[in-house]
Amino acid sequence: MKHVVCSIMLVALVICSSLNVMAAGSTDITWYGHSAFKVTTPGGKVLLIDPWLANPANPKGKELLAGLGKADQILLTHAHGDHIGNTVEIAKKTGAKLVASNDLMKAMVTYGGFPSQQADFSGTGNSGGTVTLLNGEVKVTFVHALHSSALEYDDPNGRPKSLAYAGNPGGFVITITNGPTIYHTGDTDLFSEMKFIGDLSKVDVMLACIGDKFTMGPERAAAAVALVNPKMVIPMHFGTFAALTGTPEAFQLALQKRGLATVYKRMQVNETFSWKP
Repeated sequence: MKHVVCSIMLVALVICSSLNVMAAGSTDITWYGHSAFKVTTPGGKVLLIDPWLANPANPKGKELLAGLGKADQILLTHAHGDHIGNTVEIAKKTGAKLVASNDLMKAMVTYGGFPSQQADFSGTGNSGGTVTLLNGEVKVTFVHALHSSALEYDDPNGRPKSLAYAGNPGGFVITITNGPTIYHTGDTDLFSEMKFIGDLSKVDVMLACIGDKFTMGPERAAAAVALVNPKMVIPMHFGTFAALTGTPEAFQLALQKRGLATVYKRMQVNETFSWKP
């Protein structure tokens, strides 16, 4: 009998040990260029944020899009084409559900061709609200952004391009169980309330737009980092077009001038970074 009890206890210890290893696994963050990221949780769930995979900065974009095998949730910060990107194609291929503001979600279904059955109430919210996804492994808080968010679509009557109302732009604070808290700014300018995002969420990784012209440039982005005070910042939304003149080098210099403790990480297109607890 003692041998049986010992065997059961040993099996239980092995199972608990395995679960702890899984729980302590890494969160993988992949940058596809522009504002497109893939986040793979310790539990293997896949989030895509503003998934324009086939963007001009990504030489393997079409190949990656064709070979994409899994996506659980697609998060859209706003309705511009360089952020919607390949959302509809990916959704139809993978069955991924949409996470977006209520107005943007409705516009994506009505005008953007997003599958209605994959756009449900579980994934929608508005500034300040939080949704819990994927059996509690991921929480997404909708936060403010200073930008615009009209959806460009093909008019059925043959007129050139038309614009549909798609709500307000935003960013996301993504909290992952046994993983990091990630702040994706979306397209935005600097705004003072960013300080409260950092105070309330204790951001581990900030994905900050720096390209200038349509968003904040390097100097203002560095000021945004000072407000949020993340452990790490990764620049995005730069170099995709000639008009985006803000550079990672200028951003790094602006951060250094402020003497911030935040770790600066420059990612290369298609690079994956692993965050470990």
